[in-house]
Amino acid sequence: MRPILLQGHERSLTQIKYNREGDLLFSVSKDHVVNAWYSHNGERLGTYDGHVGAVWTVDVNSSSTLLISGSADNTAKLWDVSNGKCLKSWEFNTAVRRVAFSEDSKSVMLITEPRMGFSATLQIFDVQNGVEGPIASEPTVIFHPEGPKITVAEWGPLDKYIVAGCENGSVALIDPKTGEFVSRNKVHEATITDLQMSTDKTYFITSSKDKSAKILETSTLEVLKTYVTDTPLNSASIMPKIQEFVVIGGGQEAMDVTRTSSRQGKFECRFWHKVLEEEVGRVRGHFGPINTIAIHPDGRSFASGGEDGYVRVHHFDDDFFSFKFQI
Repeated sequence: MRPILLQGHERSLTQIKYNREGDLLFSVSKDHVVNAWYSHNGERLGTYDGHVGAVWTVDVNSSSTLLISGSADNTAKLWDVSNGKCLKSWEFNTAVRRVAFSEDSKSVMLITEPRMGFSATLQIFDVQNGVEGPIASEPTVIFHPEGPKITVAEWGPLDKYIVAGCENGSVALIDPKTGEFVSRNKVHEATITDLQMSTDKTYFITSSKDKSAKILETSTLEVLKTYVTDTPLNSASIMPKIQEFVVIGGGQEAMDVTRTSSRQGKFECRFWHKVLEEEVGRVRGHFGPINTIAIHPDGRSFASGGEDGYVRVHHFDDDFFSFKFQI
């Protein structure tokens, strides 16, 4: 499984995202650049230039016409995917840590972090006019969540809830119309670093600095499966169709490697059987912690982005799809 190495960033990757069809891959990093790639061959389609700080997060709408990015420069920007034009730039008091399009692509959710006396916010903007008309300057909902800081979030099924992961290891359901917390459950012992939904959004996976990943049911926030590793995790993704696997990744920070007896930082993408909770394989390659993982919508390839500034795209061999896990 020879990877395609995408060299378009000068600093560590923060998030990568496939579009719905999987023909495009978007990547962001701490070098201010947003890149678009063809996923089948790794050719760079273009860049979206405009941020002046680390770009923390990115998402693309269901029709692949609009892209949104959030940055440490205290802005979120809405882009025309086809030509790289910035359609709208929203300014905030603090950095934008997470962005996500709603399932119907009519709204975007933005989460800002608490800093320098400013509280965290969860804001929702109307973008249904997209490239065809003016875009809202003011949010339709603005909410100042109390309690632990929200680190990751995604829209739930049919946009009924926002599913959020927090700094204290808890997950929560938030009503996007009122900003009220519907329910909470503390499932990790440390910060939740990633949260990705299943294809039908009835369940989701989280990764945490407590060295574990968990699958939870969306409606009840009940823990269904747990995958325990020996290294802090930064990302986790659920494989759709074909094979019943999840892919998780992370690794010790460089300064922590020097303080332990371990000879390596364990910078691998790890495959676990989703149901049986057994590790089935690892893919090495990054020269530093893996910060973000995304799986192609058809399950035939996956991509990882690391602290080393590279995106690695792996297309699975044919025998991967005939592989049977022996109980």
